[in-house]
Amino acid sequence: MGKIIAVTNQKGGVGKTTTAVNVSAAIGLLGKKCLLVDIDPQGNATSGVGVDKRSIRYSSYSVMIEGIKAEEAVVHTEFENLDIIPSAIELAAADLQLADMEHRESCLKNALALIKDNYDYIFIDCPPSLGLITSNALCAANTILVPIQPEYYALEGLSQLMNSVRIIKRRYNSFLDIEGVLLTMYDGRLNLTQQVVQEVKKFFPRKVFSAVIPRGVRLSEAPSFGQPIMYFDKNSKGAQAYNDLAKEIIKNNH
Repeated sequence: MGKIIAVTNQKGGVGKTTTAVNVSAAIGLLGKKCLLVDIDPQGNATSGVGVDKRSIRYSSYSVMIEGIKAEEAVVHTEFENLDIIPSAIELAAADLQLADMEHRESCLKNALALIKDNYDYIFIDCPPSLGLITSNALCAANTILVPIQPEYYALEGLSQLMNSVRIIKRRYNSFLDIEGVLLTMYDGRLNLTQQVVQEVKKFFPRKVFSAVIPRGVRLSEAPSFGQPIMYFDKNSKGAQAYNDLAKEIIKNNH
């Protein structure tokens, strides 16, 4: 039965999509079947795995709003053990449409329930906000993975995120837990980085991944070629870091 992990942080620019794309590709290379679900209207995870948004028939919007079966929206990528439910620009208005729907928090959960046994892991790439789309991800997920950039404001948005998690847990998904906190764009030479890391570890005792994701040119170049980093440049530091993270997640789930 597939484990559903929502990659979320309402702060933008922390490496959410980079993480969702690369950890699912890395886990796929380790022999586990992965599904990436792109529910961010920007659709960067979709293009990040080489899927042309103009060519897709159904998207996560079709699944959540129009009731299309999730399996009909699944697109096989050219990467090992990696499928995707792509995003569509229509998602930008989905919060408003969801507001009028019955069981509006559970649309994604109900859709994924029918296909989650086909995968070992399902990663949901969330938009950088805490609206109804992200609530759907939190209702559907077993755990959340929170990427954090070690900078001055890193912890500011976290209390809001954890507040949302508590509400969802209380009302809709009592099993929701934290998979882990991932430090991204990491530069160990900076004093500020070390300070923020200490703060994050205090805030999330025993939940911070050992793997850290360094800043890297190759990592930021890979999406424009529609490839995860381990296919674009498997010897880069970024590829090694996401490989370490993938192994850590698999180990923690055994």
